[in-house]
Order: sequence, then C-alpha cells, then structure tokens
Amino acid sequence: MQLTLINLFKNTVPGHIFRGKRRLVREIKFRHIKKKLDDFQQQERNMSFLLNPYLTAEQSAGHAKALNKTAAKIKFWYDNPLKQPMKPHVKIEDRLNHLRVTEKWE
Repeated sequence: MQLTLINLFKNTVPGHIFRGKRRLVREIKFRHIKKKLDDFQQQERNMSFLLNPYLTAEQSAGHAKALNKTAAKIKFWYDNPLKQPMKPHVKIEDRLNHLRVTEKWE
C-alpha cells in the first residue's frame, strides 16, 4: 500500500478545493491589489481618451475633403459590385427532365 499518496493529500479539503463549505481561500497579497489598481487606472485612461476627442467638431468637419476619398469610394463600388449577376433560376422540372421519356401510362 502506498502511504505516501495518503499522507500527501491527508490535510486537504475534499472534492474541488476552491468551491464549497470547506474550500481553500487564497490569501490576498499586495501584488494582487496593485495589479487590480493598475488595471483600473488603465481602464480610466482608456475611457478618458475615448470620451475626450482629439479634434473638435469644427476641426474634424471636412478634414478629408481634399483627399477626395468619398468620390473614389463611390466610383470603386459602382465599378466593382459585390453581387455578381444572378444565375438563371433552375426548376426541379428542368433538373429531372431527362427522366421524362414518355408522357403516357403503360
């Protein structure tokens, strides 16, 4: 009998060790708190960048007109349509027409 396995797991909680009534609760350390604070500060920085625009509404209005991008895009979409011309409709009668030898009953 292998007593090492029994002695190795003797003082642990039964079942899943992080769930239930007799679970192991991890000790919260300073590095965990610091990491969570850094995450929150990064989120706040990101939200401040997103909420405060770089350009004002007057500056951003018409900033790409000189590039003439909209006309080029419209011309591109007219020249290269997404949908190719439709194939002709195929009925099941057309598919099975080769089976039709005679029309009359035997």
